[in-house]
Amino acid sequence: MSLFYLLVCLVIWSHSTVTGNIQENEVGKYEPTWESLDSRPLPQWYDDAKVGIFLHWGVYAVPSFGSEWFWINWQGSKYENYVKFMTKNYKPDFTYQDFASDFTAELFNATEWALLFAKSGARYVVLTSKHHEGFTLWPSKYTFSWNSLDVGPHRDILGELSTALRNNTKLTFGVYYSLFEWFNRLYNEDKLHAFLKHDYVDFKVWPELKELVTKYKPEVLWSDGDWEAPDGYWKAKEFFTWLYNESPVRDTIVTNDRWGIGTLCLHGDFHTCSDRYNPGVLQPHKWENAMTIDKKSWGHRQNAKLEDFLTSDELIGEIATTVSCGGNILINVGPTKYGTIDPIFEERLTHMGRWLKTNGDAIYKSRPWLYQNDTVTSNVWYTSKSLKTVDEGTSFTNVYAIVLNYPFKTNSVVLGALDKHYAKIAQITMLGFNTSLKWKPTEKGVLVEFPSKNEIDRLQLHHAWTLKVVLSS
Repeated sequence: MSLFYLLVCLVIWSHSTVTGNIQENEVGKYEPTWESLDSRPLPQWYDDAKVGIFLHWGVYAVPSFGSEWFWINWQGSKYENYVKFMTKNYKPDFTYQDFASDFTAELFNATEWALLFAKSGARYVVLTSKHHEGFTLWPSKYTFSWNSLDVGPHRDILGELSTALRNNTKLTFGVYYSLFEWFNRLYNEDKLHAFLKHDYVDFKVWPELKELVTKYKPEVLWSDGDWEAPDGYWKAKEFFTWLYNESPVRDTIVTNDRWGIGTLCLHGDFHTCSDRYNPGVLQPHKWENAMTIDKKSWGHRQNAKLEDFLTSDELIGEIATTVSCGGNILINVGPTKYGTIDPIFEERLTHMGRWLKTNGDAIYKSRPWLYQNDTVTSNVWYTSKSLKTVDEGTSFTNVYAIVLNYPFKTNSVVLGALDKHYAKIAQITMLGFNTSLKWKPTEKGVLVEFPSKNEIDRLQLHHAWTLKVVLSS
């Protein structure tokens, strides 16, 4: 063999090795360590979207009593009110599985849902693909005879809704997925072995999650039901590595922080920290306020009372305080077993949509300002956007002061946070009202006069009022 031939082979081998390493690094960009996984940049669409709809829908919509934890509260904890409900209304040998045949969803119209959510002003939708009861809203290969195609609706609920959203709206589709299942034999066997066995994860969770992501391509994966076992049992880091490197939604998907003991409020693209989490102060990491319009339940309840529901004013207040502090808000609705959404939910979402249509400039694509809550008027919350003119390169900051309570006595509001910025104020307007507002500096801050109340009412500006303050650089 000649020296020349050896040199040629060496060059070819070196080139292929380098190329292979580059390709391998590109494919395997993220490694199964939290340090590596947490370095992934948050996909921009999520931070811009701000508002989402959460849907808790499953077999628990059939008894529609207490909450979506009906099964465990009845047959696990054996709470007295649940036991009495079953004794009074069902035969002694009735099982939870028997409810599934009545989960008919005969009035479910995915297009109607999609259009309602678009009308609400939401930018993404998250559906419970599987709650703790284990029932899946798609024909999972790993959930035999306990899914929406085999029993109950006999439909691919998840597929219908994802298709309707993508065909009729610009909303992003996502899924909730419960890692554990209360009465799953494999899971409880692993639990008995102190989670040293992984049969439930290896033969149920992993293949089912991969099927879910590959088939439906959700861009939000909202995990839950993780708190009994460490992240090592769930093999969370290994799953994230596949999700971020190889899955069909690797560039756009976002995940939360519920992937095992030790991950809550620490890891994931966005933090939820607890249900209905709204800290009221700016957070160092992107976060989400997953909350409910029905203050006592995520699932549908026939025993709900009017006072159990947030008012439209309260709901819009939650949006303002959440976004001001850098969070997204995920607003939950519990559909009925028939596949309908109760009028009280529809009303709240419609009011929200009207408000966002007028005030959305203060919400979508906004960023936290120097202040979140005003220093003088406590019911005022701030967001901001930075702008630059194309011709002269002049920079402006639009500061949005969202006033949650109308100032009936004075028809004006004092903005203490603007006290040191009044010299930069170029203009103050109210979103939905085109005329500039009168303002002046005072000892406590900048006093802004509202338009006359009858004019505000004529323009149907309700629930909260946004002052747009243009600050020059």
